[in-house]
Amino acid sequence: MEDAPVFEEFDPESDCDCPGCLHWRRTTVHALPLRLGGHPAAHGARRALVLAAASCTVLGGGQALPAVASTEVGGHAVAPGRLPADDGPGMPQGAASPLHGRPGATATPASAGAAPTLAYRSTTRSAIINRAKKWVAARVPYSMDAYWSDGYRQDCSGFVSMAWNLSGNEWTGSLDKYGTRISKDQLQPGDILLFHNPSNPTKGSHVTIFGGWTDYTHTHYLAYEQARPHARKQATPYGYWSYGDRYVAYRFKGVKGGTPGGSGTSATRYPGAGSFGPGAHNTYVTRLGKALVARGGKRYYRSGPGPHWSDADRRATQAFQRAQGWRGKDADGLPGPTTWSYLMSGKGKDIGAGAAGPGGGGTGAGAKGVPAYPGKGVFRPGRTHPAIERLGEQLVKKGFGTHYARGPGPSWGESDRRNVEAFQRAQGWRGAAADGFPGPETWRRLFR
Repeated sequence: MEDAPVFEEFDPESDCDCPGCLHWRRTTVHALPLRLGGHPAAHGARRALVLAAASCTVLGGGQALPAVASTEVGGHAVAPGRLPADDGPGMPQGAASPLHGRPGATATPASAGAAPTLAYRSTTRSAIINRAKKWVAARVPYSMDAYWSDGYRQDCSGFVSMAWNLSGNEWTGSLDKYGTRISKDQLQPGDILLFHNPSNPTKGSHVTIFGGWTDYTHTHYLAYEQARPHARKQATPYGYWSYGDRYVAYRFKGVKGGTPGGSGTSATRYPGAGSFGPGAHNTYVTRLGKALVARGGKRYYRSGPGPHWSDADRRATQAFQRAQGWRGKDADGLPGPTTWSYLMSGKGKDIGAGAAGPGGGGTGAGAKGVPAYPGKGVFRPGRTHPAIERLGEQLVKKGFGTHYARGPGPSWGESDRRNVEAFQRAQGWRGAAADGFPGPETWRRLFR
């Protein structure tokens, strides 16, 4: 993982226009170090100016905040004990302005208080992430007053303006007008995490693009951002290295769906019923699980989501379906085209806090009309158990008892296995998912 941002108040760039840096460049560029015969006073002045320039943030009228204690390392001032968890951007940013170099536009920033035009184009999550990736791949340098070839300003808010394909350059004080505030659990790739400090916008104000959670704990996310020295993506603690509790999540009002890793409708097209259910192992299962976690289904997963279909996927899917008010076959825990569309486009209601967590809402004794699943070990050669007879009776009731010579009984036999296999194949399952040994999903479908 890359280092956390290097911030202006600690390590000023050579193009900084604050009074301290200007004076430092003018008075110390020719000063010799002590080892080469330089005057001690000049050396002391140079060190003091470096520290002063590195530890203040310049305000509108040239007024500077009090300096903080620093030490000099390799000619640069750094704050003592600076760790990623203590970092914050704290760097200046440009104000709202039109795109540089476009017809009728100028590079002169507008007033920071100027109201945005709120003109935006429709886009997809995939397009937002792909646009961000272009700046990351090009390693676009950070600058508050330089503009990249696409016309967007090379600071954090210009980066988001570019990724959201806005008609001009916004700043942290106006980007929220283009979004809808959302919760942490609702975050999806292409959304942003924004902190604007109205009392001093150059102190801490920053914005990143959410690229997805790094794991199921939701403590770190993949952030796409414009920070010194250039655009990048890296795992970042939620909501940021510093001022983390003050970052607010927003969803762009112009986003129309789509997921990273594809383009247009191909990224959201329903892959078919065969991609889900027992025995399924593919990227669509992972995508489904991540979408369910983002919509409030995290508590169903102990270690996922992943590419192998599990009962956690089924229960989380069923909880989401029930949150929409669906019942019966429409809430069977297997995603159909409508469920998939809702999840991929962010439509519908999230899974409520009252929904059943692990162990509920499905194969357990609490599932309405479904007896408790006794476990796989019951259905093995040589075993005798009341659940075996109950299974057989249900198979006969469902029309899958043709392999019984005398009828079902409490002892497991080959006729039980063959009848179960016929039922599993009738569900469209093949391979290990249709081996004749009933798992939780087979049991649930038989008794629902």
